[in-house]
Amino acid sequence: QVQLVESGGGLVQAGGSLRLSCAVSGNIVSINAIGWYRLAPGTRRELVVSGGTTPHYADSVKGRFTISRDNAQNTVYLQMNDLKPEDTAVYYCNSDTILSMLGYWGQGTQVTVSS
Repeated sequence: QVQLVESGGGLVQAGGSLRLSCAVSGNIVSINAIGWYRLAPGTRRELVVSGGTTPHYADSVKGRFTISRDNAQNTVYLQMNDLKPEDTAVYYCNSDTILSMLGYWGQGTQVTVSS
């Protein structure tokens, strides 16, 4: 039905950059509806940037993170610049439609930012 495969995470020093990828398969939702979430230890999963034509970014990442999409590749990206230790988390892509219909999450990709 749907598969979300996140990749691109890793270990980076504070101030560094990473680009995450989310490969979307299945036709349950347009990739334009896909956003990014993250889950840090001891916290709840939070929305980093929403899907849609006008993405809304969490205040903590505004000006540093940028979502983009490649419709031909059915892939959603998250460019993360000026990373901070508090950005350390497992990052997931998803959409409201997928969550409400299937309650499905991919495996996520770990981002670790060292100080």
